[in-house]
Amino acid sequence: MLRRRRVQQTTTLQERLAEFTRTIREKAEALPDGKERDELMKRLRSADAASNLDRQFAGRD
Repeated sequence: MLRRRRVQQTTTLQERLAEFTRTIREKAEALPDGKERDELMKRLRSADAASNLDRQFAGRD
């Protein structure tokens, strides 16, 4: 049976989401308008929503 790899995170979820959104935003700004940029912006909105939810659940409004 395969065993699940367990990874100890060295940064918080908020920090990882912030880094992810920063890199996605930079990539999206470098692209011209089009499908690829729209997809990146969609991922960016999802990451922002996840960040907001994490803050709410943690009680850090």
